[in-house]
Amino acid sequence: MKINDILYKIKTALSLDNERMLKAYTLADYTMSKERLESILKRHQDKGYVKADYEELGVFLDGLVLLKRGPSSQVKDDVEVLELSNNLILKKLRVALELKEPELVIIFALADVELSKRQVGSLFRKEDNKNFKACSDELLMAFLEGLDEFYYDGVEI
Repeated sequence: MKINDILYKIKTALSLDNERMLKAYTLADYTMSKERLESILKRHQDKGYVKADYEELGVFLDGLVLLKRGPSSQVKDDVEVLELSNNLILKKLRVALELKEPELVIIFALADVELSKRQVGSLFRKEDNKNFKACSDELLMAFLEGLDEFYYDGVEI
């Protein structure tokens, strides 16, 4: 899945303007210029489109958590760098938006994906857990579409 598409879908689903997105990057101690952000949010066929990288998505998600929930009271000395997977993207969005399993089931259902609470829970387990389920690109895209419906306020950007 294209990172640019993920960023764009999160932006539209949560009705974030570019200033709020830049603030998320700033909260995560990442320098993102307004021009760079605008270019990675363009569609691939638009003039000035630039491909985003996983670091930009990961940092944005970390900043989104800080933007929505504030700084953590837990002190982390050694920050482990994790490979950004679809499961981790889901987890960071769940944490940022403080979503519980029933809400996640609804969000998936809004995108015509029927998952039980147990199936949703398996997406958030550690990879070495026997009940872990890898999140496919299609499932992540469905989640982002459902998220757009879940947070739709009747106003088009």
